[in-house]
Amino acid sequence: MQAVPKTQESTLRAMEAIVGANACRTGEADTQAYVTDYRGIYRGQAQVVVLPSSTEQVSQVLQWCHANRVPVVPQGGNTSLMGGAVPDDSGTAVVVNLSRMNRVLEVDTINDTMTVQAGVTLSAARGAAEAEGRLFPLRIGSEGSCQIGGNLSTNAGGTAVLRYGNMRDLVLGIEAVLPDGRIFSSLRGLRKDNTGYDLKQLFIGAEGTLGIITGAVLKLMPQPRSTAVALVAVKGPAAAVALLGEAKRLSGQAVSAFELISRPALELVLEYLGNVAAPLQDRHDWMVLVELTSGTDAESLNATLMEILESGFGQGLVLDAAVAASLSDVQTFWRIREEISDAQTRTGGSIKCDVSVPLSRIAAFVEEASAGVLALVPDARMVIYGHMGDGNVHFNPLRPRDQAAKDFLAQWYEPVSTLVDGLAYAGNGSVSAEHGIGVAKRDDLVRYKSQVELELMWQVKRALDPMNLLNPGKVLPAP
Repeated sequence: MQAVPKTQESTLRAMEAIVGANACRTGEADTQAYVTDYRGIYRGQAQVVVLPSSTEQVSQVLQWCHANRVPVVPQGGNTSLMGGAVPDDSGTAVVVNLSRMNRVLEVDTINDTMTVQAGVTLSAARGAAEAEGRLFPLRIGSEGSCQIGGNLSTNAGGTAVLRYGNMRDLVLGIEAVLPDGRIFSSLRGLRKDNTGYDLKQLFIGAEGTLGIITGAVLKLMPQPRSTAVALVAVKGPAAAVALLGEAKRLSGQAVSAFELISRPALELVLEYLGNVAAPLQDRHDWMVLVELTSGTDAESLNATLMEILESGFGQGLVLDAAVAASLSDVQTFWRIREEISDAQTRTGGSIKCDVSVPLSRIAAFVEEASAGVLALVPDARMVIYGHMGDGNVHFNPLRPRDQAAKDFLAQWYEPVSTLVDGLAYAGNGSVSAEHGIGVAKRDDLVRYKSQVELELMWQVKRALDPMNLLNPGKVLPAP
């Protein structure tokens, strides 16, 4: 057995006294999965990885770490793309992983709420709601492994934001442990509570820098009675925006998803999946995945979808369309969309720019950014996709086939991401729409946040975490 350094030994013994020896991990073999990020880009070290089973245990861990000035890195499913959930390489931190806090505490079908611990996976939360005839609408590709606490900490978005909003819009109350171990709780499930500052919002999107979220009350919706889905070839991003306008006009609130997909993105995922055929016979440069959901019958909803497509054909916006004729078709269409991220990760050499711009600027942004990137790297594969309905574009140039991923990223990551982010910012957009900041975007905030914004962020951080022990080095650039 590898010898444990003396300072690490005292930390380990303290953690074992709180959570039990079986809930502590040390040594490279046992901690590797907790100190390496989802894409294998960010790697660190930890004194010990702790897996508490209750809010009280999280509180005791943070009390001890605060008293002994030990940094703490909160972690959920460790699916972050920005390096926000792993420690640095100093080996001084304690990683607090919440995967054992995985209980659904209550589903209230009268109040339409669900109370969960932070370690519940998104998939489990959706399943628990569905079992009671309700919908928890957050939907992202990593739902089998990402956890509710992480979804809240990054203000996750996903494919249904157009209709239901981000995670910030889907939560009514949270429980969080502050850096010094105090417990903040607002698990009341109220839709109206006008008693001063809405403190829960401080912790949502803060990526664990202000407190560790340990529980939440989530909003539930009625399960839709019918769903209609189509993969639609369009003339370009401008036509996609116009088609979205038609879909809203003709269906009201029924548009639950409107996903943009470029041809390189489609071809990459079909190559990655291997056994899935392209839904459209001809090759098209741009497509959108349209989903309508409703409490009405399927026949009425399908008629509305056909009306939208006919209007699109009539206006020259739509070139072709494949309408899902069965649940299997719906699942196939969505699988193609949701596997794009993994296909890039497996291929390697993807520059992930997660930006948002006003809907009216999307077409111009995609055109300008594509031209700019191809001027730098003519053979780059322009993997562009995202949530067209809410202005979120995953603009992810992928390495040329004949260039190694490592070489491509070393040469082009900085100039390409600076170009793309700069164009988004110039169009009144954001350089991070839903992936967060973590380490990857931290220093970029100096360019894209005003001095007043950065000062206010640091003032909040110092008020709650004056010793900078909670997820240090994440989100906030050096003051």
